[in-house]
Amino acid sequence: MSDSADRGHLLTEQANAASRDLDRLSSLELVDLFNREDEKVLAAIGACRSELARAIDLTAASLGGDRSGRLFYIGAGTSGRLGVLDAAECPPTFCSDPEMVQGILAGGRDALVRSSEALEDRAEDGAAAIAEKAVGKNDVVVGITAGGTTPYVRGAIAEAKTRGAATVFIACVPTEQAPIDVDVDIRLLVGAEILTGSTRLKAGTVTKLALNILSTSAMVKLGKVYGNRMVDVAVTNSKLRDRAVRTICDLADLDRESASALLDRSGERVKLALLMHWTGLEADAGQELLDRHGGRLREAVAAASA
Repeated sequence: MSDSADRGHLLTEQANAASRDLDRLSSLELVDLFNREDEKVLAAIGACRSELARAIDLTAASLGGDRSGRLFYIGAGTSGRLGVLDAAECPPTFCSDPEMVQGILAGGRDALVRSSEALEDRAEDGAAAIAEKAVGKNDVVVGITAGGTTPYVRGAIAEAKTRGAATVFIACVPTEQAPIDVDVDIRLLVGAEILTGSTRLKAGTVTKLALNILSTSAMVKLGKVYGNRMVDVAVTNSKLRDRAVRTICDLADLDRESASALLDRSGERVKLALLMHWTGLEADAGQELLDRHGGRLREAVAAASA
């Protein structure tokens, strides 16, 4: 798409009739308007439930087992920043390798804090970013672009496909406005923004929710969660140690002192601490059992009891 191409037909560029008097509203009226419009975000997620589920299964299959692939988010502007944010939050939440989930942003680190929107217009840069990461057939590449037309993202997706990677596309316009050939096509249709064209609003919010669902659900399927607890949490500060101890207290029915001692014996690994408590194994044997079952605590406990 050339610099002069008209994007006025895109849903994300339309004017919202509900906010035509935006500059005349009181503060309370502004809050109410935002609240009403943001209700469309959850509806958009619900409308894409099947596509999101396919993306979860595709991602979990690529990251787990013998494939040990990687998940890449790639985007420009707000979309790219949201991808970087979701990737950055995976290691402290799930103790995942920082290489497992990565965010690629047009313009790199500098674009995180300073707008570099002109950089989104070069498809070849998106392709080069994918090549630089040596993306391959075990990887998943998620292209994120609210308007669906960003050349940087589309170039990245095209390159990922030639390398045999699984591809997911997340956009906030209908398929017919920005068609693309991908494995999973997720269209989060939240409608026109309150501030015309400002896709950091509803489009940004719905994208953040979709990424939350995708990464968290994939990690659940990889065995990094027990029940609804973060049993692979990295104990890197006092808050996270407190959470780890409370998790062990609750799941193992131990007092705080006993849970803390068990956490220490496990090398501050919550999942291993629970396995040790439930099976009577010591740390080395417990870790070996977990490894044999791909880190899935339920499977390891069942195997020890068989």
